[in-house]
Amino acid sequence: MARLVRQQELQVRVAYHSFALQESDDASLAVPYPDESEFGKYLNVFPGRLDFYSAGHTHTATVAVQVWDGPPPAADADEKWEESEEAVVDTASGELAVWGMQRADDVVVLGDAGGRWGVRVGSAGRSEVQRVTEDVGVAHGVERWLMQFWPEAE
Repeated sequence: MARLVRQQELQVRVAYHSFALQESDDASLAVPYPDESEFGKYLNVFPGRLDFYSAGHTHTATVAVQVWDGPPPAADADEKWEESEEAVVDTASGELAVWGMQRADDVVVLGDAGGRWGVRVGSAGRSEVQRVTEDVGVAHGVERWLMQFWPEAE
């Protein structure tokens, strides 16, 4: 059974419906954020980069990141994800920087070195953040994301 290695909670500033996790050493990336991201696509995967499409235009999303030593158990049946998807991302350093309106100070540490990582992403509060950002303006913590990473066999 997989074991949770570490977790962190982030407050990510979303801009133009988008934010990303990308290789911490972004000079090594062929396509840095936000280049070539497909607007409206829930999860865009590039080498060393994951782009996320948010339902709200400009707001602060709550993002929980978990790192597991193997594929995590299936999501709790009580959690109602409005969207979810799985992917694989390669990282050279084992660290992903958080990008919203600009590069944030937050870094997600996946491991001590680079490698291939599976990721399961789920989000909730999407319809509500869309309503709030259209009707009221900026929202804080309405949209919630869970990102679960685990090492993939090469």
